[in-house]
Amino acid sequence: MKVLLADDEKTITITLSDAIRSKGHQVMVVYDGLSAIKALEEEDFDCVLLDLKMPGQDGMETLRQIKQIKPETSVIIITGYGTVDTAVDALKHGAYDYVQKPFYNEEILLILERIEKYIVLRDEYRGIRESLETIPQYGRIIGKSPRMVEVYQLIEKVAASDCNVLIEGESGTGKEIVAETIHEKSQRRNYSLIKMSCSVMPETLIESELFGYEKGAFTGALTQKKGRFELADKGTVFIDDIDDMSPTTQMKFLRVLQEHSFERVGGTQTIQVDIRVIAATKKNLITLIKQNLFREDLFYRLNVVNIKLPPLRERIADIPLLLEHFIKKYSNEKKYEITSDTLMALSNYLWPGNVRELENAIERAITMTGESNVLKKEDLLKSPLTSIQEKDIFALDKYLAHVEAEYLRKIFAHTKGDKNEICRLLNISRKTLWTKLKQYSIE
Repeated sequence: MKVLLADDEKTITITLSDAIRSKGHQVMVVYDGLSAIKALEEEDFDCVLLDLKMPGQDGMETLRQIKQIKPETSVIIITGYGTVDTAVDALKHGAYDYVQKPFYNEEILLILERIEKYIVLRDEYRGIRESLETIPQYGRIIGKSPRMVEVYQLIEKVAASDCNVLIEGESGTGKEIVAETIHEKSQRRNYSLIKMSCSVMPETLIESELFGYEKGAFTGALTQKKGRFELADKGTVFIDDIDDMSPTTQMKFLRVLQEHSFERVGGTQTIQVDIRVIAATKKNLITLIKQNLFREDLFYRLNVVNIKLPPLRERIADIPLLLEHFIKKYSNEKKYEITSDTLMALSNYLWPGNVRELENAIERAITMTGESNVLKKEDLLKSPLTSIQEKDIFALDKYLAHVEAEYLRKIFAHTKGDKNEICRLLNISRKTLWTKLKQYSIE
């Protein structure tokens, strides 16, 4: 980004501009408000760091002029202890955030990171709205971020083969759509894709659903029923939430993968099938293996090719594409606008429910707008934002807590929730970890 730093304390401008440049941003330094306005009139800046107390024209008047000549430029107010109330007032007049002196440079860099995410989102969204081209899609998958391009390349390779596939990803990342795309691009596309989720039915029914059953096999089995494996012969079986499958069913499932044969529940006839299996999990199966909750031999049979789907928070650049797609899906051709502050909120939100949460948010927002054609952030994000709040950022204890929470979330994601591994990496007790996870609402 291009950053304009306006502060009359040269010590601050030297150390802070060096820190900002270390992150790859360009920095121009001025020492008073009038010079800041002149610089903005001559060239564009993505962000202005503006001290409230400077010789000549003060920061508040400079902020008002910035918002008149460059309304989309994000302004971060730098304030002394005695001017916090004024800084809060600056937020009402369009400032993005404020920091209180003395501050850590990392505090500024964190805010700049959030602004950078917003700019990416804003520019992508404008490009989509102004372009006559269709939204970039791969099958039914939407996105063009580098992480998703890697997924597309894997799908192309695996679709041409007949091997089993394990798809890993958080809830709502699109594992089922990826499975559908693999099937549609494979040589089995003219045969059935049979789906089943182990998490939506009782454990006692999973086996009979997969293998089928003979008449009289158990109470209520009044007729013979074919199972999912049999129905998918020559096609593909997609089993979601494989981590919820019981050890007994896992053992029988392993035989299907090894021998392509099975017997219905209550039957003696061996049935041969030609199927390809795609399994999906939201948990770390390696962790479950260590806990004796998942068979290691089954894991290796399934994990011939592994596709890891990134969470939405790691593919922020795809949010504008998804926004436009879901707006078209639910709007009945009505045109909707998304304000800059709404885009800012979307870029800072962590999206624990991923793409599914975004789709639900769009549908809810369109329902709540009524006659209006503006989608508001309070309708899109019904729960409080998980990003740091502007009013808290000047407090050191809250800032450090935010940094600790973000670090824990990254470790949690890296280990896929393996608490033993987290404790080993951080050299802390299980009790300390449990307390921290509860404190920061990390699940």
